[in-house]
Amino acid sequence: MATVRLTDFWDRMDEVFGPSYAQSWARDMVLADLGMTATDAIAAGVDTRDIWRAVCATTEVPKVLR
Repeated sequence: MATVRLTDFWDRMDEVFGPSYAQSWARDMVLADLGMTATDAIAAGVDTRDIWRAVCATTEVPKVLR
C-alpha cells in the first residue's frame, strides 16, 4: 500500500463511517493491532498507513478503499 497522508486517512474514514461518525469512531474504538485509538495513534506519531491497516483489520472496509 502506498503512503497514506493524514488528509487521505480522514477522507477514507469519512467514506467508510460517514463524516460525523468517523471522528467518534476514531476517538472511541481501540484498535487491537495498535492497542490504542486511531486519534491516540495519530497523536503518538504512528504512521497513518499503519493506522489505516489497523482500521481495515478491525472493520469491513471496502476493498476499493484499502
